[in-house]
Amino acid sequence: MTGATLPPLREVIATHGLSASKALGQNFLFDEQLLDRIAAIPGSLEGHDVLEIGPGPGGLTRALLRAGANVTAIEMDRRCLPALAEVEAAFPGKLRVIEGDAMGIDHDSLFPGPYAVAANLPYNVGTALFTRWMGAEGWPPKWTSLTLMFQQEVAQRIAAQPDTGAYGRLAVLGQWRAHAKIAMKVHRSAFTPPPKVMSAIVHVTPGEAPEGVSMKVLARVTEAAFGQRRKMLRQSLKGVPGALEALERLGIESTRRAETLTIDEFVAVAKALS
Repeated sequence: MTGATLPPLREVIATHGLSASKALGQNFLFDEQLLDRIAAIPGSLEGHDVLEIGPGPGGLTRALLRAGANVTAIEMDRRCLPALAEVEAAFPGKLRVIEGDAMGIDHDSLFPGPYAVAANLPYNVGTALFTRWMGAEGWPPKWTSLTLMFQQEVAQRIAAQPDTGAYGRLAVLGQWRAHAKIAMKVHRSAFTPPPKVMSAIVHVTPGEAPEGVSMKVLARVTEAAFGQRRKMLRQSLKGVPGALEALERLGIESTRRAETLTIDEFVAVAKALS
């Protein structure tokens, strides 16, 4: 069996008696053309190391391997391991499957050098994993890009601009030292079973980190500001020591609300407090 002769995914699902687990936030994609388009988003993957989270029966895994990537896939659903073993056999030496919880594994330790991340993320851990990847104190990170499927609402929050309803902590986290954009929208009908919501793929690449800014301080400021987003900053930030004085020094009106501040303004406040 080679990559070209692997049975269709629907056949694999039937053979192994697989069904998408609601508890694990699974939704399977079968359309190979769509999967190949997703695998093309990061650019050429020929010979590159790629981390995939929650490969399930291996739809995106196949597409990444067809694109020439060396894939390390972390899967916690033991039911999917036999299907992934077939993919591993079809692409000798190109796929490594690790059984486990991606939240409990040090991803950097899996690779000797830089790696890309590509994943149709399980809905129940997507935001937590994204926050972890973006929240590292050390920058630039070891990963070179993130190509991640989210619920469309979450994707919009990551790529949002100030003064929009979707703008909040995820936008600041995703954009203060990285470039985040929605690369593709995916209709709910593309999945089996179809989720109740639309999906979208976010593509993130690291940028320059502003000097003198602590990730922890920025997280604290944004958490306070957006935690009470309907209130003026003089109310929402009064619990953060020095924040109101920082606003005054920077010439930022304390009567403004969090969603009106640009990412640069949030960074300036965090820098003043770091």
